[in-house]
Parts: sequence; C-alpha cells; structure tokens
Amino acid sequence: MKTIFTRGPAFLLRLSIVIVFSVFLFVADSKFNLFASSRIYLNSLVSPVQYVADLPEKLFSAISASVMTRHELKARNQQLQKDNLYLKADRLLLTQLEHENKQLRELLSSNRIFTNKRMITEVMSLRSDPFSHQLLIDKGAVNGVYVGQPVINEDGVVGQVSQVGSTTSRVLLIVDVSHGIPVRVQRNDLIAVLHGSGDWNKLNMPFVQSNADIKEGDLLVTSGLGGRFPAGYPVATISHFDYQEGAAYADVSATPVAPLHRSRYLLLLWNDQQYNESDLSQDLLTTSTPAASNEDNSKTPDAQNGPETATKVESPESKNVIVE
Repeated sequence: MKTIFTRGPAFLLRLSIVIVFSVFLFVADSKFNLFASSRIYLNSLVSPVQYVADLPEKLFSAISASVMTRHELKARNQQLQKDNLYLKADRLLLTQLEHENKQLRELLSSNRIFTNKRMITEVMSLRSDPFSHQLLIDKGAVNGVYVGQPVINEDGVVGQVSQVGSTTSRVLLIVDVSHGIPVRVQRNDLIAVLHGSGDWNKLNMPFVQSNADIKEGDLLVTSGLGGRFPAGYPVATISHFDYQEGAAYADVSATPVAPLHRSRYLLLLWNDQQYNESDLSQDLLTTSTPAASNEDNSKTPDAQNGPETATKVESPESKNVIVE
C-alpha cells in the first residue's frame, strides 16, 4: 500500500543546498557584479509600490503646508528675501573665484571638471539598520542619474548614488560602513580618508599619525581626489582626537555636518567624467519611448552622449540652472 505523503530529502540536506546557493549568489554579485543590470530592472518594477507607499506622507505634508498662517508665510518670505540677497552677493565673488580656479587648473593641466549642473531630488524613504544606511530618492535613469553620482544638501555632503532604477535611485550615505570619502583638513590641507561607522553621528578617520596637525573642531572638506566628489564641499568636523602611548595610529573620529536622517530635499551633482557603472542605466534609457528619449536627450545630454558630447552640446547658460 502506497503512503499518501512521500518523504522528501532530509531537512539538513535542503538547508545545506540553500546555504551554498546563497553564498554563490553573494560571491557572484559582490566579486563579478553579475546581477547589476538585473537589479536595475527590479528597482524599476517596485517603483510604483514605492510611490504608493510615499503618498500618505506627501498628503500629510501638503495638508500641513496648507494650514500655515499668513503671519508665518510673511515671516518666511522676508527671511527668504534676505537669504537671496546674501546668496547673490556671494555669487558675485564666486564668479571671480571660478575664473581663478579655471586658470589654476589649466596651469596644472588638470582636466577634472564638475559642471554647475544640479538637480533637486526629494527623499522618498530612509533605510537604516546596523548594516546599511541608504536613502531612496525620486530621480532615476530617465533623469540622467548615474551610479557614483555625488549627493549633497544645503549643509554638506550626504553620500553618493549606489543603485539606479528608471524613476528612483538609492543613495549610500557617508555614515554607511562600506562608504569612504577622501577629505582634507581645511585649516592646513592635510589629506585623509573618512570611513562610515554605522552611527549617524560618527565617521572614522583611520591611519592618522600621532603627530598629525589635527585638532577638535577642524572642518573636513572634500579633497577632489579620485574624481568622484568635487573639491571643497564640507563633510564633517573633528570631534575626537586621542593617542595612546605605544599605539600605531591615533584614534580620530568626526561628526557629519549634514543632518543625514532629517534631509527632505537633496541636490544631485553632475561630473563630466562619469564612471563605467553609469553604462548600466543606458539600457533603460534606450528602451524608453522615442518621445521620452528625445525629451531626455534635450535635458540630459551628458547622461546620453558622454562627457565629450556634453561639452559640445550644453551651453554655459544651461549649466548654471538648477533643474527641478
């Protein structure tokens, strides 16, 4: 007589097979980057769900903004007018500094150029756990976003784009344990590298000599080394410097200048020399409709044609406009 339920493979055997298969997938993705293009399409598939999940928060923000009193709006308008005046005054000096910087780069034969093209993006959600600190933003490959793109806010550096979908992207924050950024001490131009610690208010600076000229309160800005982040943007301030006798290096930590977990709007910066990872997003752009592709070509020539073509197509006026 046959039994109704047949006995399958042992549980330990099935568990071992799953573990081996999982390890294979991890190694294939981390070492050989085999699933990079698949990840982009998966991000595109879940984009509608992400937008639906973000609707209640947007609705609440819209209602809150609509109930602001006339007095609050008037005070805010006056403050914005003052801020605008200060910014215009700073821009007068910035134009001269940009001209001097261009001359110095020509003397040094440096061809690393960051254009003034920027795009405002809104944070859709925040993912935070002991192993990952990421943001989800509402811009993707159709907007010209590419992997490795610098992301800042009004205070300083926030992170860089780590994954790109068609209409959304993920930003790896500077406090993530897998993130590193080259910096320099603004006071004396000392070069170092900041690493994320997994803590919102802490960045680590390893391999610092005990006699290094670093003090608590020193401002760390991007050095421009590596070509990923433009030079001069604030990153963090030194919060702790200690050296134990006999230790190989000093114990140095810093605090990010940007409120990473409270940012609502961010700025995406464009680099003329994009990286190979950005080629992954081109597949999505080529599968778009012709009308959408033509529109994107007119808006983001650097994402479509590469650095050399972008230099020929974009006019100087178009580079100084914030794209919304």
